Amino acid sequence: MKVKILSKEHNPLLKKREVTFQVEHADKGGTPSRLEVGKQLATLLKTDLELVYVKKMETKTGTTIAFGKANAYDSVEQARLVEPKHIVARNVPLKQSETPQAPEKPKEPEEKKEE
Repeated sequence: MKVKILSKEHNPLLKKREVTFQVEHADKGGTPSRLEVGKQLATLLKTDLELVYVKKMETKTGTTIAFGKANAYDSVEQARLVEPKHIVARNVPLKQSETPQAPEKPKEPEEKKEE
């Protein structure tokens, strides 16, 4: 997997860097996770992983190249203020005990038998 930064702009008002990137993932097969891409972006931007939030990532049909957008903040507090909650939740790594599971179906009440 190779991550290439296509553009990078600094937003001083929101204290972040807005990044557009490309991921070539022929060796991985499917689209890589946000966490994997975030780690690569953090090393390229020379910052911590907890300051990088991958907002969008999309693989074009029939290719092994994904394009996406991410934000790299100056501080964790600033990221929590600016980023929407759903983006923050998508970029938090899952703990081993919190593996995603299918939701349980509610039990239907048993019918009473008439005699």
